[in-house]
Amino acid sequence: MKAAVVTAIGSFSADIVIKNLKNMGLKVIGCDIYPAEWIADSSNVSAFYQVPLATQEEQYVEAILTICREEAADGLIVLTDAEVDVWNRHRKELKEAGVILCLSPEDTITICRDKMKLYEFLSERGIGNMIPTRMLADISPESITYPAVVKPFDGRSSQGLCYLHNQEEMERFLTGSKADNYVVQPYFKGSIITVDVVRQADTEQSEAVCRKELLRTPNGAGTSVVVFSNPVLEAMCKEAARALGIKGCVNFEFIEGEDGTYSMLECNPRFSGGVEFSCMAGYDCVSNHVKCFTGQDIQPLDCVTELYIARKYEEYVTKVLEKEGMKE
Repeated sequence: MKAAVVTAIGSFSADIVIKNLKNMGLKVIGCDIYPAEWIADSSNVSAFYQVPLATQEEQYVEAILTICREEAADGLIVLTDAEVDVWNRHRKELKEAGVILCLSPEDTITICRDKMKLYEFLSERGIGNMIPTRMLADISPESITYPAVVKPFDGRSSQGLCYLHNQEEMERFLTGSKADNYVVQPYFKGSIITVDVVRQADTEQSEAVCRKELLRTPNGAGTSVVVFSNPVLEAMCKEAARALGIKGCVNFEFIEGEDGTYSMLECNPRFSGGVEFSCMAGYDCVSNHVKCFTGQDIQPLDCVTELYIARKYEEYVTKVLEKEGMKE
C-alpha cells in the first residue's frame, strides 16, 4: 500500500491514524462531511475532500471511488460505523478499482454490526460472557427485569440508547419507537472496559490492549482512561476475535461488575475512538492494522505500559478571513 484514503477525519481516532500512516511512509488523503476549515486535521493530510453523508449511499460511494482514482490511492480506511456498513455492501467496487478495503470480512462485519447476531454467535460458542440480549419485539414489557437498557440492534456511539426503570417507562418508549429495531438488555452496574485487538487472520497472531474508561463523552468516547494488563480478559478477546474471523484492528467493550466479572457488550469492527491510548501505551494498532491487509506479520506485544492518560481539546486556526477592503 502506498496511499490511503482515510474517512471521517474529524472523528476521535483520526489524528493518530493519520500520524501513524504518515510515519509508515504512506501518502494520506483525508475526507469528511464537513468543509476543511471545520476540521483541524485537514491540514495534516496530503489532500482533503468534502464528501456526502454515508446515508446518501450512491453519491458517497461514487465520491470516495473518484478520490481514490484521482489520488492513485490503493487503500481505504473508514473510521465510522455508518461507513463500515456502506463499504461492507460495496466491496466489489473497491476491488475492481484496485483499492484494499481495510476491514474484516463481510460475514464478520455483518455479525458485529448486529447486536443480536453477535450475542447469539458468541453465546452459542460459550465465548465472551455476553450480557443477555433479546429482541425487544420478542418479549412483553411485563416480563422484563428492570432497570433495563434498550438500544438499536445496529446502533453506534450510544445513539438511541435509553435506560428504562420500570414497565411504565417501557410502555411509553414503545409508543414512540418500533420494537423491531431494538434489543433489550438488563442494566449491569459497573465500569466500562474497552480492549483494542489487532488480529492477523493469515497467521492467527493477535494482540490486545485493555483500558478502563474513567471519564467519557455522552456518545461513549473515553476522555480519561487507565491502561492495564489482564491476561484473562486479553485471552477472552483473542478467542472472540478468532471465532468471529476478525482481520485487523477492532474494539471490544465490556462492563466490569462490582465483583470483578467482565461481561461483553459489543464488538466495534473499526478503530475505537480511544485507539491512541493503546498506541501511547506501547502498541501501534494503526501500522499493525495495515500490515494485516498487506500480507505482513504484525508486531508482537512485548509488554503494555500501565498508565493513566487524559485527553484534552486543543484549538487550531484553520483559515484566516480577509477583512473587507483588504482583498486584492
